[in-house]
Amino acid sequence: MTQMTPLDAAHAAMEAAPEDDAARLRFYERLADCEMFLLLTEEAEGDNITPEVFDLGDASFVLLFDRDDRLAQFVGKPAPYAALSGRVIAGLLAEQGIGMGVNLDVAPSSILIPPEAVSWLAGTLGNAPSEAEARIEAVAPPRGLPDLLLTALDTKLASAAGLADTAYLIGVTYEGGGRGHMLAFVDAAPGAQGALAKAVAEALTFSGIEAGALDVAFFRASEPMAMRLAQHGLRFDLPQPVEAVQEVLRMAPGSDPARPPKLR
Repeated sequence: MTQMTPLDAAHAAMEAAPEDDAARLRFYERLADCEMFLLLTEEAEGDNITPEVFDLGDASFVLLFDRDDRLAQFVGKPAPYAALSGRVIAGLLAEQGIGMGVNLDVAPSSILIPPEAVSWLAGTLGNAPSEAEARIEAVAPPRGLPDLLLTALDTKLASAAGLADTAYLIGVTYEGGGRGHMLAFVDAAPGAQGALAKAVAEALTFSGIEAGALDVAFFRASEPMAMRLAQHGLRFDLPQPVEAVQEVLRMAPGSDPARPPKLR
């Protein structure tokens, strides 16, 4: 029996509750965060890739799978592919007006995603959080946050290996009387603040919570605030990266965020 993948589970939850917008959003979030294997016509040349494109009349689609053995099962023979995150693939396809055929005929998560849905996903993932400055007057344990958000944060931070040591979810009161909740990262890696802030924004968006807000801040472990966070906050430990795996991934097309692959 084939083991269920996170994408299979998210798809099953979406199918079981077709009227549940939150379940549908969680499926698209899993798709964006998963490593996907994109079927190519030929081996990648540097950062240039040529996906196999299928014209189904109303729209064109590329094929991607969440496991390489599923791709091999579909094709029935060795075939070239590019291993990219779903978010990278969505960004590339949105520019071309092409849809996704995901795990077709080889998994319970088999689904055709039309070009307009791919464009929506790419646009949603492209939203950047805004920056602001505020002075914290008081901190307190977080209260009243839905379990959906806590689960979304836990899942998202599990994929942020090496970007920070820890994070604390905390209730805050700002100078001037404003109140809210904050996810505070401690000892973020150099250059990782933007990626972490975006990850939190995505967790909020894809949790399906309407009109939700969650501030993000960054502190060093040596700052006095770090002790206050540890005393009152809900702690998340981020996984640490495996260096050897990171080096291999950096060699693959699309693994360097500064150099996205190019479709041909």
